Formats: sequence, structure tokens, C-alpha cells
Amino acid sequence: MTRHLSPFWLNRLLGIPASTPLTPRAMASTLRVAFCPPQEESPRLDRFIAALREAFAECGVTMAETAAAVAGGRESRVEAGTALIAPGRFADGELPISRVSTLYNNLIVGVYDEAPPVHNGQTPQETLDAVVGKLAWEMVHLLIYVTETSWTVCSMNGGITTFDTPLPEPRDVLESLIPKLTAQVVPPRDGELELRPGSLDTGAPEFLKFAADFVECGRIWAKNPRFMNHTSRESLDYRNGFCRKIVSRYLDDRSGMSYGFFARQLPVKVAPAIEADGGGEASGNEVFAPVTIAGKRLLVPVPAVRILTTRSGCRKTALDPRHDLVEIGLENGRAWLATPAGLPEGLVSKPSFDTLTIIAHAVGNAMISSILLALAPGSRFPALLERFGCGMTHWHHYPDEDMVPDGYVVHGFDNPPVSCSTPQSAAYSLLGKLDALERAIEDGDGLDYLGDVHIEPGHGTNVVGTRSLAKMAMFLNADCCVCSKSEE
Repeated sequence: MTRHLSPFWLNRLLGIPASTPLTPRAMASTLRVAFCPPQEESPRLDRFIAALREAFAECGVTMAETAAAVAGGRESRVEAGTALIAPGRFADGELPISRVSTLYNNLIVGVYDEAPPVHNGQTPQETLDAVVGKLAWEMVHLLIYVTETSWTVCSMNGGITTFDTPLPEPRDVLESLIPKLTAQVVPPRDGELELRPGSLDTGAPEFLKFAADFVECGRIWAKNPRFMNHTSRESLDYRNGFCRKIVSRYLDDRSGMSYGFFARQLPVKVAPAIEADGGGEASGNEVFAPVTIAGKRLLVPVPAVRILTTRSGCRKTALDPRHDLVEIGLENGRAWLATPAGLPEGLVSKPSFDTLTIIAHAVGNAMISSILLALAPGSRFPALLERFGCGMTHWHHYPDEDMVPDGYVVHGFDNPPVSCSTPQSAAYSLLGKLDALERAIEDGDGLDYLGDVHIEPGHGTNVVGTRSLAKMAMFLNADCCVCSKSEE
């Protein structure tokens, strides 16, 4: 991926820290791991853990010398920011979670001498429920299952990756496991969004027009069993009430884990980018970001953006737009969330785990519109964005090659496999869009650009472009079997 935008401007536009590692090597250099003492006799697990230590060391991971402290009782806590590798089963009172400050500060990996809890014949939803059920029972963020011939990684976002080697090889650890350990799944935290409770008017004509698109989109996707919809928090088994409370707190009181999102970027008009040699600048409420693309150095105006999107935890395929939509946006570098008025008692309206990624796509669309006005003024994309906005569809599978719409550019295949909610996911969304646009311009297809298909390895797909949500759903569900789950 070409770096069209500097780390400084990723931070200025999206709040992504400039120090955020975006490559596996950079991730490895920032990663610190500790190992819990084995909890059961298992020669196979012992061999695997020894090989994993060696692979981490070869990749440049810092090995924390905290094994004794981890074994020392509840008072001995692993340092915040350390990933904790926990081999074997733990008794209820000795769970690895008792060795960390919070689930937000330390990622916990359970490693087990057994086959993964997935098998042929399961639907994607059944597979997801099985994985999330294990995560909740073991109170870990990531699962690794070790057999005589392979090892399998199962993640919270439903990704399942199997390596056909009995022991972990450094390259697989670097390219697949380390990104998962570095970029943790966490929902938006308090303070990251300006909250505007009750300010979304669900009776406004503009809202009703877009809401109908969401409802029709969900109705179409409901016919596709590959759309993983929702795993209820109450449907899971827990060891005790304490574990139930911790999961609820970790999910920020959401009713469960819902997968995928639908979003509509509201119409936005932008000015053409201008050629310049200097750095970025701000003029009034508008920011001009320096972007190098297609051999040109441009100052690109970045306007405020607004997006209607599904709330976290709702059933995407059976939406009630009065309760299940929220509005998010970015203005002057500050992200905000508006929820509907008159929500039923007990309904929690929370932003999507993918909030920053959704905003990154909206910002990227506005920047692309501005660039096209300057470099390909005959392009249809700017006028369509100004008039209709953009539809965004995310689901945890991948489209077949022939299901990519004309005018949509595919990118992301070679990115590290990070999960939703991570700053890396948002960065890849914005940087990848600019990379895709550059390829379209250099191939002479700039005039035909209508959107992008962002492949997220081990995670899913974002389809973002000028089609409405319902029209895109009809296109992607033409035969009701449009996706194929692939390994990383």
C-alpha cells in the first residue's frame, strides 16, 4: 500500500495516533507478551508453547519476564499493554483475567490441546456462536487450538484461520497472529465521541427517505444465511456472575455482539483539490490535507461528514428505524454520535465497533470526490456523492470476483488481518481508498470510479459506493449465495 497520507494527517483527520503500527514488523516491535505457567500436563501443548516463544523472539517481540508474577496470585498483575498467553484450562478462581487490570488493557490468548469447536455442516452463524461461546466461557480475547497436525486461531470477529503445521512457524506468527495481538477489538470508549442523546429526528423527511433504504436492504440480506447477524449476550454460558458482569462491561452494556453494518453517508459537496507544494492548512472550519496521488501533490479540502448507520447490537436484517439507527459524524476533527429520541426503556443505543472505520470511509469518499474534481473533472462520483451520498455495507465474508460491481476498485488483500474497531482498520480503509483511486486514475478509469471494495483479511468486506444500500444488497444477493468464507 502506498502511503498517500502521512501519519500526522491520519491523526489530524481521524485521531489515529501517529505511532500506530501498520505493518506486521512494526506491530511486532511494539508487542510485549507474557506466558502463564501451563495448567495441565500436555507434551503437545508444551512443544507448541516453546515453539511460539521462539517464533515471537525471531519476530522481534518483547518477552516480558513475568511468569512468576503471573503465578503469584490475584495481587500480581501483568503490566498494562502486555498480551498474556494462557495455555490449558484454568480453574474458576485462577482464570487469566484475574492477572490483568481490565480486559481493555491486556489481550488474553487461550491455547488448548484439542480441535477447534467448529466443523463442516455448521452455518456461519452457528460457527460464530460456538466461537463466541468459548471466548465468554474461558474469558479470553483469542482462542488457539492445537492438534497433532495443525493449529487454529479463532477470533472475536468470527475469523477462523488454520495452519497445517504442528508447530507455529515464524512467518505465520508474524503475518497472522501478531496483528491480532497488537490490534485489539474494543468498542468506542467514553470520551472518544461527543454524545448527542435524543437529537436524531426519526420523523424528518430526510431520515425517513434513508431509513426506507435500510429496511429494504435488511430484508434482502435476511435471505442470505451467510450474513452473520447477532450473538446475544444472554444466550452465552458463563462460569459465574462475575464473568457475566465482566463481559457486559467489556461490551459497554450492549445486548451482544452483532456483526456487519449498514451505513449511508449523507450527501456532501466538496471543492476541487488544488495543486500545492506546501503542507496542509486549515481555513475557517475547513481543513486542507496534503495528499500525493497520481504524481500530483494536492491540498484536499476535508469537509464535515455525516453518516446514518445501524446501532451496535441490533438485528440488521429486521430493522426498526425508529430505534435501530444512529447518526455519526466528524467535524473539526471531532467525532460525534446522535441517538434517536423516545427510545424504549431498557434499549441501549450504542455506536458500532466499526465507528472509526465508517467515519474513515466517509472522509475518504469526500477526499476522493475533491481529487476527482481536480484530476478527472468528468467523473460522475462527485455529483452522485453530492446528490445521493454513499452506501456502505460490511459483512464478515468475501464476494466472489464476479460480484464486484463495475466502477468499484478492490483493495486490501495484502493488509495484516486486524479486527474491527482497531485504528489500523480505519487507517487501511482511508489509505486503501486513496490507493484504489490512484490505480483507477493511472489505468484510465478515473472517470468511471464509483466506489471501492475493501477486503479485510480474516475479518470481512466493506463495499462502499454510489449505489443505495438496497440496490447493492440486490446485486450482492443475486443468487443468495454470493460469498465464500476464505482463510487468511
